[in-house]
Amino acid sequence: MTTALRVSRRAFLAGSAAAVGGLSFGFHIPFSDAVAQEAAPEINAWVVVRPDDTVLIRIARSEMGQGTLTGLAQLVAEELDCDWSKVTTEYPTPGQNLARSRVWGNFSTGGSRGIRDSHDYVRKGGATARQMLIQAAADSWGVPVSECSAANSVIKHGPSGRTARYGEVAEKAAKITPPSDVTLKDPKDWKIAGKPLKRLDTAEKLTGKQVYGIDLKLPGMLNAAIKDCPVFGGRVKSFDAAAIQGRPGIKKVVPVGESAVAVVADTWWRAKSALDELPIVWDEGPNATVSSATIAEMLKEGLDAEHAVDGNRVGDARAAIASAAKKVEAVYSYPFQNHATMEPMNATALWTPDRCEVWTPTQNGEAALAATAEAAGLHPSKCDVHKIHLGGGFGRRGAVHDWVTQAVTIARQLPGTPVKLIWSREEDMLHGRYHPITQCKLTGALDDQGNLTGLHMRISGQSIIASIFPQNIQNGKDPAVFQGLNPGGAEAAIGYTIPNLLIDHAMRNTHVPPGFWRGVNLNQNAIYLECFIDELAHTTGQDPLEFRRKLMTQHPRHLAVLNAVAERVGWGTPPPAGIYRGLAQTMGYGSYVAACAEISVSDDGKLKIHRIVAATDPGHVVNPQQVAAQVEGSFVYGLSAALYGECTVASGRIEQENFDTYPVMRIDEMPAVEALIVPSGGFWGGVGEPTIAVAAPAVLNAIFAATGKRVRSIPIKHADLRKA
Repeated sequence: MTTALRVSRRAFLAGSAAAVGGLSFGFHIPFSDAVAQEAAPEINAWVVVRPDDTVLIRIARSEMGQGTLTGLAQLVAEELDCDWSKVTTEYPTPGQNLARSRVWGNFSTGGSRGIRDSHDYVRKGGATARQMLIQAAADSWGVPVSECSAANSVIKHGPSGRTARYGEVAEKAAKITPPSDVTLKDPKDWKIAGKPLKRLDTAEKLTGKQVYGIDLKLPGMLNAAIKDCPVFGGRVKSFDAAAIQGRPGIKKVVPVGESAVAVVADTWWRAKSALDELPIVWDEGPNATVSSATIAEMLKEGLDAEHAVDGNRVGDARAAIASAAKKVEAVYSYPFQNHATMEPMNATALWTPDRCEVWTPTQNGEAALAATAEAAGLHPSKCDVHKIHLGGGFGRRGAVHDWVTQAVTIARQLPGTPVKLIWSREEDMLHGRYHPITQCKLTGALDDQGNLTGLHMRISGQSIIASIFPQNIQNGKDPAVFQGLNPGGAEAAIGYTIPNLLIDHAMRNTHVPPGFWRGVNLNQNAIYLECFIDELAHTTGQDPLEFRRKLMTQHPRHLAVLNAVAERVGWGTPPPAGIYRGLAQTMGYGSYVAACAEISVSDDGKLKIHRIVAATDPGHVVNPQQVAAQVEGSFVYGLSAALYGECTVASGRIEQENFDTYPVMRIDEMPAVEALIVPSGGFWGGVGEPTIAVAAPAVLNAIFAATGKRVRSIPIKHADLRKA
């Protein structure tokens, strides 16, 4: 696969159709007159077929290791009926998308939506292209199109046996009006999609040919390092540029907004080294007195506050609790966490008074374009963003593009010169958009038979939406807070039937900015609910699996993945000596997931996670090998967070500045993961994020089985796991 880093809009739109007789396919979408004059009437959208039968598929979503690029290409190629061995891909730019009335649709890649939100229209792109190719061949032969078929990039006329390659009829097909309606294949007939094909991006990553944003080089490029006020909300009071101006390679010292200073040099290391020596005086503002302790007290107050916003109400939970034969109560907490992507934030910007271009890893090219245009002081039509594969995203490179704003702001102060901004690891750790911090108080009502008759969950803590999209807060409610806890619907059904249920939220926002961290609110909500369900089961002396099953009779898909896990792990039979098990299930991102963890705890309290069995029902599976890899990778991320992930605050600033104080799982700590892929069809769910959410509660429930101790606060590293 090749990724073009600089492509002119004219060259892109014309493509190979005008230059070498290639074929462009798209939907019948009205484009501007300017675009129509630049290229053939049928403009390229998803597919280009070259004379040698090479098929170029354009991918609007971002590749960040999850395999979306290959999966989307499989869907297009399936409907196109092309030769998979000749498929290549490239990214269109958001500027091109804007110029063409958003023909590629949404560029956002997050929330496990890369395939589940675009499968329909990308498949139609491939099917439309196939029909045009067949029509072109049929017209050439003077035969009815109904007598022709296509397979493996070859069109065949049934009665005569004549054949034509896609590349041979591409030029003629380019002049055909696209069909207004196409029929998509039934997934049971898939030959390319649904198969464990090799990823298209592996070879270049293995050989080092793949260019990431941090690697990019442009002629005449300078490098920038930046330092922002360590306290969120603070600003730069003063800095002494003269103190470092004479150092080798230093080109300029520039302010960046009100809160940051950047040094521009011929190399990044020289810029960073000079920045470390630059005298900066900060005005840290009133947030300099905030600490983890003060934040915890604010959240604790919210647990019993009179006012809270309902997210899920069934029956009268308060009354059920008041009249219960037995009441069970517990308080859980979840900390700030950093995305900690392997590749820190970076962007290269080239600004002139007439145009601004940016090269950056981004999960949302259109959001990056908006940030570019605003910072550049130019209309979006005079800007563009060239998307590059991401060295990790996890939500950090999605909704907020602060590093792009900074890069353009710096480049404006050096007109006509490309400037690459790279955040140091410390800058990346200190200025993230953190997983929201919350606490949760759960109160359960049990009757004298041990049945759950009522449940109240009070969540106290941050709202991501209030921070990033405040216009979407309605009557004080952030619906994303209740992810995985809603009573039904396509996005997040709770999975249990509880006659009296109240789940509410006391919004308590801190000065530390929250963001969409992989798995988002499903992570802590699954811990809160699944661990408390486990507590209720043990309180009543019931088996955790059977206790859940009684509550799930009206939720067959939730129950199916839970049963699949229980059967594979052999829940009804005793585990090996010294091994203990814990269960968890949830639904999120349109998929149903469950997990069972097998762990041991030594006499001195050392935890070892031996095995995790996980089941996923995403409805349809485009590439089962990639889904399995996503599930396995999700446990690396989820278990790292559960074991170690915590950002604390002292004097208003984040204390963890690098991996020595923010560790991740080591390879020798990784359990064996058995991924059960059990698609039931009829819907499209996401993968990668859902199973993160069951990693921690499955392990936490297993820890209780092993030690008799409930760990109700993440990360586990703080817990004393010596047996009670």
